[in-house]
Amino acid sequence: MNVTQSTIRAVCGLLLLFTAASSRAQTAPLPQIRENGAVKHLYVDGKPFIMLAGELHNSSASSTAYMRPVWDKLARMNLNTVIGTVSWELLEPEEGKFDFTLVDSEIQEARMRNMRLVLIWFATWKNASASYAPHWVKNNRARFPVVLTKPQGGRANMFAGLSAGSLTALGEASVAADSKAFRALMRHIREVDPEHTVIMMQVENEAGLLGDSRDRSPLAEAAWTKPVPADLMNYLTKNKAALLPEMQEVWGRNGFKTSGTWAEVFGTEAWADEVFMAYHVAHAIGEVARAGKAELNLPMYANAWLGPQPNGELPGLYPSGGPVARMLDVYRAAAPSLDLLAPDIYVPDFKGTCALYSRSGNPLFIPEVSDQVGNLFWAFGHHAAWAWSPFGVEDLDPEGQVAHSYRLLSEMLPQLAEWQAAGKVRGILVADGEAAQSVALGGYRITLAANRSFAPGPATGKPAPLAEGGVAPGSRSMPPDTRPFALVVNTAPDEFLFIGSNGAPAFAVDSPGPAHVNISAKDEGRYEKGTWVPGRRFNGDELGDGLPNTAIGMLKIRLVRFD
Repeated sequence: MNVTQSTIRAVCGLLLLFTAASSRAQTAPLPQIRENGAVKHLYVDGKPFIMLAGELHNSSASSTAYMRPVWDKLARMNLNTVIGTVSWELLEPEEGKFDFTLVDSEIQEARMRNMRLVLIWFATWKNASASYAPHWVKNNRARFPVVLTKPQGGRANMFAGLSAGSLTALGEASVAADSKAFRALMRHIREVDPEHTVIMMQVENEAGLLGDSRDRSPLAEAAWTKPVPADLMNYLTKNKAALLPEMQEVWGRNGFKTSGTWAEVFGTEAWADEVFMAYHVAHAIGEVARAGKAELNLPMYANAWLGPQPNGELPGLYPSGGPVARMLDVYRAAAPSLDLLAPDIYVPDFKGTCALYSRSGNPLFIPEVSDQVGNLFWAFGHHAAWAWSPFGVEDLDPEGQVAHSYRLLSEMLPQLAEWQAAGKVRGILVADGEAAQSVALGGYRITLAANRSFAPGPATGKPAPLAEGGVAPGSRSMPPDTRPFALVVNTAPDEFLFIGSNGAPAFAVDSPGPAHVNISAKDEGRYEKGTWVPGRRFNGDELGDGLPNTAIGMLKIRLVRFD
């Protein structure tokens, strides 16, 4: 009998999973979202958990052989969380017959490296299409009806082509089949993962309709002429004063009517169509999430292809009905089983996007983003984000800025969570075109500007060569971030920790007491297992030096006030 090493490895992996499942009851507390002082945190093993994350390319996890060297590379990059994928077409290639081999491999490989997983359920929607639905779904349009769009020309026509063959959100059989498969997935995770290596689930991916502001299929046209469902009307009426301004505007155009057809309540413009689509897309996603939570009640979210945005100003030029920030209220009404909405951020206005998704109690979780590392420090510092996760993370340099940032932060995550909860953390980012930026913290106005000996500009250098096993076509790896940025912590009275790059902090008094301030001591250093380890003491003509250029550094600064 010829037994290959790969077969032995696979068998050992399965034994590892099922031994853990049989030998340990479900004693580890479920990951959950809790209020924690000034912020909301995700709790894992009963403690606040900040993800140093990265998202795999779409197809990476479809092959255990491809992923084998990638896992080691991700460990070298200091990730504590990997956002991986589960494809409906591979999980249920024949109706009712499930194959969990790939899921088990992801859990096993992550667990071996003390990493956590967030899994994406690629099913009815993947970038507003049904490309990840199984063949038996795609091949039966009578049972699983598809969307229809009206010809519009230009970019809308191109997008309509991308949505061709996508499942309509109003197809009951489609939602039921998706829900059944997702429920089977969550049941399996419950059985093989008592340690909760999997801490969150993304339900679908960038859902919605491209090429038109609403679905024109027979099912959708019939629903358009019916009264707005009571759950949406009741939510809007009950929460009228607290609705987001975008929802107030759309509902208010026809006089805040509390009953009637979709056109009577919201009108016939594209923005009204978006509300209609958001309700039905959210309801479908919510049903899938509800089915999964019945087996394993992990936190679940929906992620968005952003809109409106340049070259995508109207619904249909971005996925109409998707979980964009302006539709948060509709999703809360139609999909109460979802815990949050999350942005995939590839637009220049990173700060503005974070602000939109941090409204109305929605915690900030960024599952996809370009690897412009200064944005990490803004998200963690300004919004207490749970994660900032570069897409195509296997493309990145294990010695690059992301890996270096994660290495420094990994030694102090419990402290960072405590400081966030106490309201002692801020973020500063001098975005392109901005002047020096400042924040108020600990009785001071703190300003960050470019180092005096360094003038940041467009980076032209190429990323370092990538390690074998992690290179993928169309790499999104970016040059080093040369903008000034820092995460700022008020660690003690008159004492501040800076983590970042390319900038020098300055201080001004911003509270009662002596009117002037000087730097008393400035140390570079690092954290090791939560303990501050000082390095050089800067003084003399080096007292004005700031954070290192391009590299990520830490400074601890003590101030003295006087009249």
